[in-house]
Amino acid sequence: MGWLSWERFRCNVDCVNDPDNCISEKLIKQMADLMISEGYKDAGYEYVCSDDCWQSMSRAANGSLVADPQRFPSGIKGLADYVHSKGLKLGIYEDFGHLTCEGYPGSEFYLQLDAQTFASWEVDLLKFDGCNSQREDFDRGYPAMSFYLNQTGRPMVFTCEWPDYQTTHGIMPNYTGIRDACNYWRNWKDVQDSWDSIIDIIDHMGDDVGNFSSFAGPGGWNNPDQLIVGDFGLSQEQERVQFGMWAMMASPLMMSVDLRNIRPESKALLQNKNIIAINQDPRGIMGVRTQQMGSVELWNRPLTPVGNMATALINKDTHGKPAIVPVTGSDLGLVSGSLYTIYDAFTMSVVYNNASSNVNYKIIVNPTGITMFNIQLQK
Repeated sequence: MGWLSWERFRCNVDCVNDPDNCISEKLIKQMADLMISEGYKDAGYEYVCSDDCWQSMSRAANGSLVADPQRFPSGIKGLADYVHSKGLKLGIYEDFGHLTCEGYPGSEFYLQLDAQTFASWEVDLLKFDGCNSQREDFDRGYPAMSFYLNQTGRPMVFTCEWPDYQTTHGIMPNYTGIRDACNYWRNWKDVQDSWDSIIDIIDHMGDDVGNFSSFAGPGGWNNPDQLIVGDFGLSQEQERVQFGMWAMMASPLMMSVDLRNIRPESKALLQNKNIIAINQDPRGIMGVRTQQMGSVELWNRPLTPVGNMATALINKDTHGKPAIVPVTGSDLGLVSGSLYTIYDAFTMSVVYNNASSNVNYKIIVNPTGITMFNIQLQK
């Protein structure tokens, strides 16, 4: 859980004309400060991460990476010290290719040196992209970077774009190898600030080609990309869909939003302890799509203790009328012979008491909305 610069701030390096929004240590420090003062750290968010464009355009004479001296005058080590002083962790970006996606120096032929550099800077997370490289090399290159990171002796979360690039180019990813090398991995395209993008990602995750859902669990996670809650493109209902579904998918929760200017309802959603608890369930099992009923999908996710579950119904329809969806308790995941209490997952208010598998229910799901339950087995 944390904050990542990319979706909201992109590669804005114009600190002369846009000093408050350019990729800089000033921006990263401000986000770190707000994660503390506005309650995000207390809610569980702990990583503050710069994506692409923190670098200088060339390496140092000894081959090492260098932060842009105007935008990061304290250097990455100085920035890490600041972030650590807040009780947070620092994430940084690099790329497997010879250049990053935005044209800065990549790690090709420098894997070991870059791993050692990140460790010396006391970085806590590395996002490793795949631009300007050969997709066929990923099965060797990403494990090599993982090896060199581990060789430094410094614990660093290693987040990979490995399957994203392969899937979008018709290559079936090796999820066994991906899980061995990476702590979490992007499965599909970059999220954009739109409902269409959110639904495209949910569709891909629901299709589950290659059964990648089975590889999720403690130490390794599927990653549908950043949260755009609080940005410009989603309605309040649609923000609930993204946050609820990212919890259903046991996804990393990486905000990409201007924490200085966030709507109160978006802030409250990002800090919703009930949805975060589902996301952070210790079993770490990814929820899967179990039914498609016209515009409505039903997803189920096992929770702790065994017998509990989260269930979500999302309505992809843009028509104005809410859907009334007939389901049985069995559809919701209830097992015959047991009784359950069904709670609204967002508020934890009781929706149905003494629920059972053979009872019929009618669930209302708003257009481009979600109805989500936390279902608990009665003792």
